[in-house]
Amino acid sequence: MRTDIYAHFKPEERPFVDRAWEWVVHAGDYHEVKLSDFLDPRQSYILQTLVNRHPDAGLRLDGGYGEAERRRALIGPDYRDLDSEDMGMKVLSISSQDQKLSTLQHGDYLGAILGLGLKRDKIGDIHVREDGCHVIVAEEIAPFLSMNLHQVHRVSVMTDILDLDALKTCEPELEPLDLTVASLRLDGIVSDVYRLSRSKIMVPIKAGRCRVNWRTEEDPSKLLKEGDVVALQGFGRFKVLECGGVTKSGRLRVKVGKFV
Repeated sequence: MRTDIYAHFKPEERPFVDRAWEWVVHAGDYHEVKLSDFLDPRQSYILQTLVNRHPDAGLRLDGGYGEAERRRALIGPDYRDLDSEDMGMKVLSISSQDQKLSTLQHGDYLGAILGLGLKRDKIGDIHVREDGCHVIVAEEIAPFLSMNLHQVHRVSVMTDILDLDALKTCEPELEPLDLTVASLRLDGIVSDVYRLSRSKIMVPIKAGRCRVNWRTEEDPSKLLKEGDVVALQGFGRFKVLECGGVTKSGRLRVKVGKFV
């Protein structure tokens, strides 16, 4: 059964597949309930696929609000009402009197939190506003964060722990970029977005440091399409917004949005 499951996923995803399948089997066969840490969209997809293979297991995915990217999973026997269960999430509200607060970005907040020794798995979506930031976090780490997070990128901050109904969401800010490319190949578009030579881009891609739609992609020739989200470790991520139109010289017009 395990070998059959592996055929659908990449080798580097096997550790998560093993862990997730164990959750599913324990829920369906032994009536256990498991609340996971925050999963990225690819992990959520894998888990949903595995739950679909077990007739007696059920799944709830929740990230604190409807459009959440990172979500916790609750896996249990299919007869259990998972929708009524507590998903163990709080909102960490970060504010400051410092005017420099408005210059802080997503990476600044995430870096400050992870700098306290926490794993990314304990952190959900991050909503950055000019007057501060709301971070969805696992309930069990909220007190630790509130006690220890005093600075974000050299800006002194204050924190409060709020319930989910106090969450203030915001759409991710995308910096638009218009490109003309020879093709929709991954290496070509990534090199244009980050203004690096194609030879320099090939190294991190082939080293497994590039993800397309949260799935590791080591093939530089992979063709991108509208809606794809590309992340390059150490450089950030962008979304392909539009692919359309051809220049007089035969190159393709592509519009991307870099996550700020």
